[in-house]
Amino acid sequence: MQATVKWVDGVMFIGESGSGHTVVMDGAPDHGGRNLGVRPMEMLLLGLGGCSSFDVIGTLKKSRQQVVDCRVELKAERADAVPAVFTHIHMHFVVTGVDLKEKQVQRAVELSAEKYCSASIMLGAAGVKMSHSHELQAFAAA
Repeated sequence: MQATVKWVDGVMFIGESGSGHTVVMDGAPDHGGRNLGVRPMEMLLLGLGGCSSFDVIGTLKKSRQQVVDCRVELKAERADAVPAVFTHIHMHFVVTGVDLKEKQVQRAVELSAEKYCSASIMLGAAGVKMSHSHELQAFAAA
C-alpha cells in the first residue's frame, strides 16, 4: 500500500492514495488553515470507521443478513497535552435491515473489533481505549 501527501500552502495538504484517489486536508483558521478539508486526525478517525464498517457489512452479508443501511458514529477523546493522541474511541454501529438477528449484528461488531479491523486493533495496541456498541433498526419482510 502506498500514499503520497503533498503540501499545497499554509497547513493545506493533498493526499493521494495508491489507488489514485485524492483528499484535501486542512487546518482550522486559528491554526493557519482555511478550513477547506478534513483535519489529519479526523482522517484517521474516518479511516477507522471505514475499516470497521467494511468488516461489519462483510460479516453480515456472509451470514445472509439483509442489511439496507449501516453507519458507525465515532466519538473520540484526545489527550490535552502534545502529542494530542486519541485516548478513547467509542464506535456505535446503527444497522438497518430486514429481519436482522441481534446476535448476528453483535457478533459482526465483535469480530471487527477483536479480529478483523486492522485500524481498530492497531489503535488498541497503541494504548487507545476502544469501545463498541450497536443498535438495530430492523423491520419485518413484507
